[in-house]
Amino acid sequence: MTLDIRGSLKNTRKSKNALVVIDELLANSIDAFLIRRSQEEGELALSVILEIKATKSDLLGEEFDLEIVCKDNGCGLGPDQLKAFLTKDTSYKDDLNIPGIGNCKGSGRVQYYHHFSKVAVSSVYAEEGKLFHSNLPPIEDRKEVDEGDFEVEERASGSVGTMVALSGVLPKIRESIFTVSNIYDWLQAEALKQYVLFSLLQRLVSLREVLGDFQLTFKSDIDGSASESVLAAQDLPEHDSVSDLEVIHVEDDTRISANLTVTHYKLEASAYDLPQNIVGLCAKSAIAENIVKRYLATDTLRNNAIDGFYHIVLVEGPILDEGVNEQRDGFDKIPEKNGGGDLFVGPQITFEDIYVALDDKVRELLAPPDWSRDKIVEEAGKDYGVSEEMLSHSNVRVSFGDSPSSVAKRVLRNLQEKVVDETTSLISMKEEINQLEPDSDDFRRKLSDLSWQFTASLRTIDMANLSQLVVRRSNVVDVLDLAVNKRLAVQNSLSEGERRKDEELIHNIFFPMRMDSEEVEDHDVWLLSEEYHYYDYISSDKPLSAIKWADDTAVFDSDIDDALSELMAQISNDNSGCRPDIALFHEEGSVVIVELKAPGVSIDEHENELFKYATVLASKSNGKLRKFYGYIIGDTINPIGLRNYNPLPGAKGYFTTSDLLEPTSRTVIGQLYSEVLHYEDIVERARKRIGVYREKLGLPKLEQLKVE
Repeated sequence: MTLDIRGSLKNTRKSKNALVVIDELLANSIDAFLIRRSQEEGELALSVILEIKATKSDLLGEEFDLEIVCKDNGCGLGPDQLKAFLTKDTSYKDDLNIPGIGNCKGSGRVQYYHHFSKVAVSSVYAEEGKLFHSNLPPIEDRKEVDEGDFEVEERASGSVGTMVALSGVLPKIRESIFTVSNIYDWLQAEALKQYVLFSLLQRLVSLREVLGDFQLTFKSDIDGSASESVLAAQDLPEHDSVSDLEVIHVEDDTRISANLTVTHYKLEASAYDLPQNIVGLCAKSAIAENIVKRYLATDTLRNNAIDGFYHIVLVEGPILDEGVNEQRDGFDKIPEKNGGGDLFVGPQITFEDIYVALDDKVRELLAPPDWSRDKIVEEAGKDYGVSEEMLSHSNVRVSFGDSPSSVAKRVLRNLQEKVVDETTSLISMKEEINQLEPDSDDFRRKLSDLSWQFTASLRTIDMANLSQLVVRRSNVVDVLDLAVNKRLAVQNSLSEGERRKDEELIHNIFFPMRMDSEEVEDHDVWLLSEEYHYYDYISSDKPLSAIKWADDTAVFDSDIDDALSELMAQISNDNSGCRPDIALFHEEGSVVIVELKAPGVSIDEHENELFKYATVLASKSNGKLRKFYGYIIGDTINPIGLRNYNPLPGAKGYFTTSDLLEPTSRTVIGQLYSEVLHYEDIVERARKRIGVYREKLGLPKLEQLKVE
């Protein structure tokens, strides 16, 4: 009998678990104890001592030599156990029929050789009333181990049990796993105790009666600093709940199922200083894969107590026992998605099926009592325009650990992917429409089917676009509210002697100053009225003589700018060269004039400016422009100074209508509808319009921004 070490290393990959050698040493010790317990009568309790010794191997202390020694009071390495030790893919433990012993393929010892260059064994076992000592000396870089390498001799006395010593860390392992910092973090006695507590918890709990009043002792000596910690039977916690779940897989006309058991431990952080929360998929009561990242999205959540408690959630079931890989660090035999079983395998349970059954239960266990899904959804709707309907349509679940922003990102990402897919589908459907034959028998059926497909696709696209529109507009209204109340940071961080720019800031929210719609496509004149968003041309304090319609004809006479300047200069030298703050033009012959006043400036002193601007524009348009809508907006109005103005219903502003007269002939050349408005009215109007969109999306009502 010979164990081919080099061949085994080629055929069995290194486990992804950094502390796999600790797991294997302890698992083998427990198995050995269970074998001894089945053979002997009387009281017997498991005892394991795990010793770590790390010493500096270079002058700078940047590398450690490491020795790990595990001593147990198991059955020892007798002839049957030695045969199993030397046989790769052994079935020795499978045939023992001892409760609690896991299936074995002999890959554990291969992990020793993946990490260390020397493996030594010293064991005392009993046979036919006699004691024997079996010893495998530590030889560097063995290529194989056979029966003759073990030195066996009879002993007159001694304690039955086995000691395994691992030493000579391989260079790649020293660089990647057993670095100096990791040794300090992972291999201190208390850290080992806490690691073993959660890695072997379920096995220790399930075997509590058989293992007796057991003790696992951890001793650590790292560069002369010694520590010791003990994990005893009384340290094992009681579980908080055990739940049974059914996993269902449906494929074609076949339905198969599997059962899982979910055991939840909720441990007070003050009593159990664990390194992290655990959601473990188990094989034979030992964690083979930790899937906590699926449920706790950040390191902060994973590595700290939740509401004062650490959580260990252990998932077990025959499907996991059978599906675990040889290294017991994953479940390669279980497909991720639809197994699509072949003729020989048939339909298979998948991880997709497992998570459908498992996810809601685990999220329920991890969430603290005061966590509210509804609150996260409400905030995602208020801040990002993401509704409950959008969550459902994009297949996004909200669970503990999610923030409103993370939920919004997932929803919008999923919707964007759907938009791309469904835009492609729309293009394809248009091609199908082009191929329809109106005189065919199935024409109307095909037309109806395509119409429903169009409707479904457009729903996703509209939902994503409308969400973006609502969020952007909500932010614009908030910024305007802050600006008119002088609460923007830029308004309150002025240097000494620096001029205030309140009017300019407000102006730029509506439309950038001294620009036009040929230079800037994006603007927010919808704040005044939705229809203004679609006017042909917008100008802010730009020469009006250059404005042209789509057919390249001029809107105004060439002397429009001179005439406007002359008229304004007649009124006041301060107004010479002025043009409307914002002017919007439509080919149907309508114009919108907007005048914005700085906070604190009384509007009634300027209300006649709208009339004068409109008169000049109408007289110089050669009859092209006849309908004028004027707005003068500020935060201070003295009604006594407003002539011929009437109060606006339901608002604090005023309105009037006036005929526009040609300055010389006094003939009517147009009509002006004017409004004098408070900024707060503009904000309120805009919020009401946004509310309509939010209601359409199923979002919570938008709260007003409170300005103190």
